[in-house]
Amino acid sequence: MKKRKGADPTKENMATKKDYYDLLGVPKGASADELKKAYRNMAKKYHPDTNPNNKESEEKFKEINEAYEVLSDPQKKAAYDQFGHAGVGAGAPPGGGFRGGFRPQDVGGADFDDMFGDVFNNFFGGQGGGRARSQAQEGDDLRHDVTLSFEEAAFGVSKEVKIRKLTTCETCHGSGAKAGSGKVTCNTCHGAGQVRTSQGFFTVARTCPRCGGKGEIPGTPCTTCRGQGRVEREKTISVKIPAGVDEGSRLRVRGEGEAGLNGGPSGDLYVFLHVEPHEFFNREGGDLHCEIPISFVKASLGTELEVPTLEGAVNMKIPAGTQSGKVFRLKGKGLKNPGDSSVGDLLVTILVETPTDLNAKQKKMLEEFEAASTEANTPAIGKFMFKMKQLFNRKK
Repeated sequence: MKKRKGADPTKENMATKKDYYDLLGVPKGASADELKKAYRNMAKKYHPDTNPNNKESEEKFKEINEAYEVLSDPQKKAAYDQFGHAGVGAGAPPGGGFRGGFRPQDVGGADFDDMFGDVFNNFFGGQGGGRARSQAQEGDDLRHDVTLSFEEAAFGVSKEVKIRKLTTCETCHGSGAKAGSGKVTCNTCHGAGQVRTSQGFFTVARTCPRCGGKGEIPGTPCTTCRGQGRVEREKTISVKIPAGVDEGSRLRVRGEGEAGLNGGPSGDLYVFLHVEPHEFFNREGGDLHCEIPISFVKASLGTELEVPTLEGAVNMKIPAGTQSGKVFRLKGKGLKNPGDSSVGDLLVTILVETPTDLNAKQKKMLEEFEAASTEANTPAIGKFMFKMKQLFNRKK
């Protein structure tokens, strides 16, 4: 495009520059912390290592850094807020303007590792900034599922579980080297433990894939573990399950996960518990719920019931006139709380059963009973009928 005669190229360039606040996606009155947070998010998104060989992202990354360079400096920010790009560009007053010659170690005066440490961790499995990763690595955690009967969950139990996991090689004791062969310098990283590659503006150090960051490899690999230092084995582990555990409870067995590398600690074993349902009881926290049907005769006259509990049957008195749905509480007949010494209760719900398939004699007896009954025998029915009469009388 031809330039207009007499046009100022500096002003034209400023006219095409994007607003710094818009670049970072923050309002003009954003605080220093808000600016820093927005910058970190945008820089991660458009970082050259996240978008290799992407010119558009590279340009965006430059613009974001230029914006933060200005807005993170109180003096430059004040100049930009008052004069716009003219206040910090070429010809701006002393103290304003973008430094140029972008150096990643001093973006906006901020610490580079603080800004991009987690980017390198995500992409390269180690720490950024050229720092060597520790040779010792913790082993992976493992999961195992165990199914318990209702009683086992209630009272506690010890379970033997079998798992297959990586364990430290007993032949080489985790070194990966054949006895007497020792170690030699890794020929991939030449003993540095890291390999370096150039990407965009940066030289990125990543853990050496050959030696795992140790800088050395076995002179002759162990024939048992083939130089890995770990082998897969089946192991039986005794797990003590406390009383009162519930469906979905999780137990942690320290050190029973997979073995670590290069002397690192073993991971942990997480045991997830599943509890089978019970034929009588439903659980709600530490309390148990049980429903017991009785005849309307026993509910009317009162009776003594044999009630199941986790520790055996107990007798419970049912007073005369008990209605269906009445709940009786038996203290201390529930479940133990695995976190303390408290014990829940057993809540028994009475269900009064209406008789069916009556013979002629039974029907006659019930008809005689109904004829002899008064409202005093059935107060709920009497109350309902009274309200019905009031309702109909109001409508007349």
